[in-house]
Amino acid sequence: MDTQKLIVDKITSVLEATNNQHASHLKKLLDGAGRIFVSGAGRSLLVARFFAMRLVHTGYQVNMPGEIVTPALKSGDLLIVISGSGGTKTLMPMLETAKSKEAKIVVISMKASSAMADLADYTVQIGNDDCFQLTKGLPMGTSFELSTLVYLEAVIGEVIFDKDLTEDSMRSIHANLE
Repeated sequence: MDTQKLIVDKITSVLEATNNQHASHLKKLLDGAGRIFVSGAGRSLLVARFFAMRLVHTGYQVNMPGEIVTPALKSGDLLIVISGSGGTKTLMPMLETAKSKEAKIVVISMKASSAMADLADYTVQIGNDDCFQLTKGLPMGTSFELSTLVYLEAVIGEVIFDKDLTEDSMRSIHANLE
């Protein structure tokens, strides 16, 4: 079995089933936000960290909930939560708090309709309901997580073109205390 081809083909099929209009709307929300907070749980949190880092590299003010230096979220801020199921119970209080503080909420999920989507101002559905059937070799959310990572990297690519950013300008923002 050629598992690399399996993975690439799966990601390709998920991204082909993802509505391209989501990217432009997401970019508008990013540009209109005071501050951006990005979160998830489990492997989706790892994808969230990738995205948060790239947002910083492209000039946005970004925070990760749960970090000791994360400020209070307030009206005008944007919370982006990545959750394949759209119902991760440990994340629901975060969305409820964001709603009560009148922050904008974006949920990135494999489901258009979910408990999180009900609280969100905008839901980015990655793929569609048929994309995430169990696939041997891609266990427990791998298809969603990898597809979301690639999708969000493409959004960052669009931001780079929109802002006419250079590798040097982005590298000057990259962490230097590592």
